[in-house]
Amino acid sequence: MNPLTRALAARLAEFDRLVEVGVGTRTGLAGALADTGATVTATDIRSCSVPDGVAFVRDDVTDPTLETYADADAIYARNLPPELHRPARDLAREVDASFLFTTLGGEFPTVPTATETLPGGTLFRATERGPVGSRRGENVRAPDRRGARGDAGRGRGERA
Repeated sequence: MNPLTRALAARLAEFDRLVEVGVGTRTGLAGALADTGATVTATDIRSCSVPDGVAFVRDDVTDPTLETYADADAIYARNLPPELHRPARDLAREVDASFLFTTLGGEFPTVPTATETLPGGTLFRATERGPVGSRRGENVRAPDRRGARGDAGRGRGERA
């Protein structure tokens, strides 16, 4: 596993339920997250092979099937092209999930983000949260979704 994939796996480990948008042939991150006990679903517009422990759903983030993303704590993407930043961010907002992504290199995000420098790249986290249509700049906080893995008795958003 390369340093960026390792760093992304460590950073995304705070989430219990994740959906990767546009997995393609780069399945190592989804597999690494599943190996930690996270529930991971990978999506792409084409059928893809994914590692054991990762579910696959053929879906298009520009016309998503909401059920695929409804229980996600985070939606993430690697090398996400600029034309998909806004649709993926809007989808994450609609299902009240965090949205984290990397770009294709020298490109800048097309949605408001906070940045985190990782070995080998930059991770962007969309900063606007809450229902689609909430006002720009409004401080909307989502519940803390970090919890002990496997603690089914704890409700969504309750702290460990």
